[in-house]
Amino acid sequence: MSLPIRNVAIIAHVDHGKTTLVDALLKQSGIFREGEDVPVCVMDSNDLERERGITILSKNTAVRYQDTLINIVDTPGHADFGGEVERVLGMVDGCVLIVDANEGPMPQTRFVLKKALEKGLRPLVVVNKIDRPRADPNTAVDKVFDLFVELGADDDQCDFTTLFASGLAGFAKESLEDESEDMKPLFEAILHHVPPPAGDPSKPLQLQVTTLDYSDYLGRIIIGRIHNGTIKAGQQAALVKEDGSIARGKVSKLLGFEGLSRVELAEASAGYIVAIAGFADANIGETLTCPDEPQALPLIKVDEPTLQMTFSVNDSPFAGQEGKFVTSRQIRDRLNRELETNVALRVEDGESAEQFLVSGRGELHLGILIETMRREGYEFQVAQPQVIYREVNGQPCEPVEYLVLDVPEAAVGSCIERLGQRRGEMQDMQTGVNGRTQLEFVIPARGLLGFRGDFIRITRGEGIMNHSFLEYRPMSGDLETRYNGVMVAFEEGVATFYAMKNAEDRGVFFITPGTKVYKGMIIGEHNRPQDIELNVCKTKQLTNHRSATGDELVQLQAPEDMNLERALEYIGPDELVEITPESIRLRKVARKKLVKR
Repeated sequence: MSLPIRNVAIIAHVDHGKTTLVDALLKQSGIFREGEDVPVCVMDSNDLERERGITILSKNTAVRYQDTLINIVDTPGHADFGGEVERVLGMVDGCVLIVDANEGPMPQTRFVLKKALEKGLRPLVVVNKIDRPRADPNTAVDKVFDLFVELGADDDQCDFTTLFASGLAGFAKESLEDESEDMKPLFEAILHHVPPPAGDPSKPLQLQVTTLDYSDYLGRIIIGRIHNGTIKAGQQAALVKEDGSIARGKVSKLLGFEGLSRVELAEASAGYIVAIAGFADANIGETLTCPDEPQALPLIKVDEPTLQMTFSVNDSPFAGQEGKFVTSRQIRDRLNRELETNVALRVEDGESAEQFLVSGRGELHLGILIETMRREGYEFQVAQPQVIYREVNGQPCEPVEYLVLDVPEAAVGSCIERLGQRRGEMQDMQTGVNGRTQLEFVIPARGLLGFRGDFIRITRGEGIMNHSFLEYRPMSGDLETRYNGVMVAFEEGVATFYAMKNAEDRGVFFITPGTKVYKGMIIGEHNRPQDIELNVCKTKQLTNHRSATGDELVQLQAPEDMNLERALEYIGPDELVEITPESIRLRKVARKKLVKR
């Protein structure tokens, strides 16, 4: 006899504590042995997720509470991975909306809540991090209610249940006055407020493909919820494709979820979330069904990419020195392998055999792919990100983003001015009691390219910036996204302290003395709008009156750290980012006549 089931998704804005809260649920459900060493953010399984403190891929887990199997899906909070959120909401019957007690609802809160309300879900609201300084849980609840009303929630959805919690401390409670003990109130709320899954085990099989995974041993693995019927390991099944055609195959492996593991199942019935191997050509939204009575479920639409970059073989003077995989064939194979699981990605051939057009949901989405390939030993170069335009009703349109800034009061004027130059339209401004102001804008996606660096400088690193895709709108006018030129190396060699010290009044360097440079490599940002060539390899001519150790103890100003995200945002249309396992370099595509110094 199958267990009672609850299928629930955890949704929230980035960094509001989803994964930490799931950690607490897992630990208190008893799935770990006593004394077992359990890492923090156990659901964030890959290195990039742990380093950045964000969830990139939705993940399934299952715990048992009072003889009920609770399937929990931890979803990404960043807008670039919103497609993951939309899909998993289709295989759950309820959701837990987590809101930071200090920040309240943020841009991605609006996005994920809108999707949940559209699917008819009744969210259970958890105000998290109530034990932190400056937490204001009651104001957060008021703002959440206002957001529900603004998004058109019905009376039943607006009558949501609220819990107050701290995922880090491992407690949840119904009232702020209650004792802070454990997560039992949240378990109880899920049992009482999330309905059991609908579906009839006696009907013909219907399972919708919601997520794709890949295994070297099993090939493509499809993950989804059984809407109707029963599935058994080894049985024949039919896959109804997007175009209506039917592909037959065999369920070679049937897996369920138990804690952090996948366990083999003999059979599973309606309501279960399962992983299935044996269908190599399956795609998101397609239906696995009974071969005798194939009945497809409505297709899931995956959000189209909004940003495109050109990946190409590295052709710099340092090409092939640091990478393990450097050829176009190796890069093509790796990108095609990524398509197996990354459904929001598109890969097309470029203008030459050594170029590939890679499209994704945003800079972070593509940046994660680039960083992953780099760590695997790939060497290549990428061009400036370009937004993808569409024609709507015969009119050229561009993607528009909803942007929220939280900045110190002193930076408000500069932020408004700079975003105005980038075609941003301010929608709202609210001044807080703590000397900070929240600004809301609607801005073309291309206006955000390169803005983060400006934003960090304007706010001196104290600002918080969040944005999510809003819609496609008619093209706005031209805009200027970078106001300074760059400093370019004049010759190949090793940068010296002497040459850099003499040139440091020209701008800000991206390199340090001892860095190997080549002709055309970008070494810093110029103080003026035009580009400039510099010889940073020049050495001091020594005489018998001065020795090399006779210099005064002088220092260079600190260089600007050009990490991958900053580099992708910074480069212009005639520039490239050279990516190797060891280095990130900026360079010019083709040399043009520059001012020599």
